[in-house]
Amino acid sequence: MQEITDETELRELIGEPLPRAWEKERTTLHELDRAWLAASPFCLLATAGADGSCDVSPKGDPAGYTLVLDEGTIAIPERPGNRRVDSLRNILTNPHVGSIHLIPGRGDTLRINGRARLVRDAPFFDDMVVKGHRPVLAIVVEVEQVFHHCSKAFLRSQLWQPETWAPQAVPPRAVLAQTLERPDATLSDLEDYYGPSYADGLYRGQ
Repeated sequence: MQEITDETELRELIGEPLPRAWEKERTTLHELDRAWLAASPFCLLATAGADGSCDVSPKGDPAGYTLVLDEGTIAIPERPGNRRVDSLRNILTNPHVGSIHLIPGRGDTLRINGRARLVRDAPFFDDMVVKGHRPVLAIVVEVEQVFHHCSKAFLRSQLWQPETWAPQAVPPRAVLAQTLERPDATLSDLEDYYGPSYADGLYRGQ
């Protein structure tokens, strides 16, 4: 392997970005950014711990779940999950986060980078209730960079083209869980667990 070890070498290979690639960065949310967040049901949140270990965590809810508190602040609710809280533990020691907010069917995305903190309660939590579930905490991000990203990766991957989808290319979730995580469980029990009733527990207690 021929490794790249410094930015000069990287720039010689990749080249310099066009000025507009740098100039599109903003530090506050535009009305169009607010509209995007109101239409987005999903984001990927990237964090890193104090030791440099990284995590990317999916966050999703009905469209508009990412609240805009003001032109420089957003809030993302934390919902019940597996309780690993990798991203939350990272934020406690390193507040720098990055997020990519998606709208299904759109190739372009909204990117927000900033500094996060964990909030266990605030009046805006009342606006985050879904199916009776009020989040036990929210990730509040002070925006440092915001910009829209082009659709090249989505076009290359054909992500939104159903004719390219191959969900059966790998074994179903129950088989993955039994093989990699829960060898003591029966496949039948895992199929029941990850079956149609799995969605019923999305907003049950933490």
